[in-house]
Amino acid sequence: MDLKPLKFKTVIISDVHLGTHDCKIREVNHFLKNIRCDRLILNGDIIDAWKLKQSGYWPKSHTRFVRLILKKLEKKDTEIVYLRGNHDDVLARILPIAFENFRIVEEYIHETARGKYLVLHGDVFDTVTKNFVFLAYIGDWGYTQLMRLNRLYNKWRSWQGKEYYSLSKAVKARVKKAVNHISHFEEHISKLAKSRGCIGVMCGHIHTAADHMIGDVHYLNSGDWVESLTAVVEHYDGRFELLDFAEFKKTYPLPDEPIDTEEPPPLAPVDETFSQPAGLAAKSV
Repeated sequence: MDLKPLKFKTVIISDVHLGTHDCKIREVNHFLKNIRCDRLILNGDIIDAWKLKQSGYWPKSHTRFVRLILKKLEKKDTEIVYLRGNHDDVLARILPIAFENFRIVEEYIHETARGKYLVLHGDVFDTVTKNFVFLAYIGDWGYTQLMRLNRLYNKWRSWQGKEYYSLSKAVKARVKKAVNHISHFEEHISKLAKSRGCIGVMCGHIHTAADHMIGDVHYLNSGDWVESLTAVVEHYDGRFELLDFAEFKKTYPLPDEPIDTEEPPPLAPVDETFSQPAGLAAKSV
């Protein structure tokens, strides 16, 4: 029996990196197919223009992602807010732009019953990305090589019947400089939110999902759809939750084989009385 899609007030995803081999496109498309929301915030690096310019890699499944977003905009009355990231910084030339329920912006203020949240990608605090572009490209090349090794390593693991293991996440967790970088990033971006009169901040960029307090500022990072496969969701009662795809797929199993057709998979009808199944809850505040 088909499950009804999950219904949220707001869904925030970031760092999908369409146009790369490492984008977990099956997973993110499956997630989008099975959720409904009043507002969808795409918090930067949805399209990886850096890689797209180099390789031109764009399979049909990546087009399906775009179509799923447009279908939500057209038929589901979903408001779409797209924030510029550093890998899709070409959008900076046209910012801000808005029409009907779709807008592309640099920053966004998300209003909640408890107060305002500052929403931005987060690369504004990345000194290398902002001031040393050539180093950013070198770093991106190194990350690409690590992810290529990661694909080979996990192909071997799958032959052994073992689960997926992210080499990049393991490296970031063990390297002191990486841990310190994440810590400093969170502190800087939380101070910015507080200076803007906001009680919280939502960002992406560093591919590290998070939901915690930094002083009196609520820090939320939606992670990515390359490694962590996470999203931030806002419930209708005002709670925020960090939703992990590993838990999501226990209730909404990922099909064994992708259906690669011209049209995106049909969106299931929404049952407004449907409540979230047990077992999906992650960390809530």
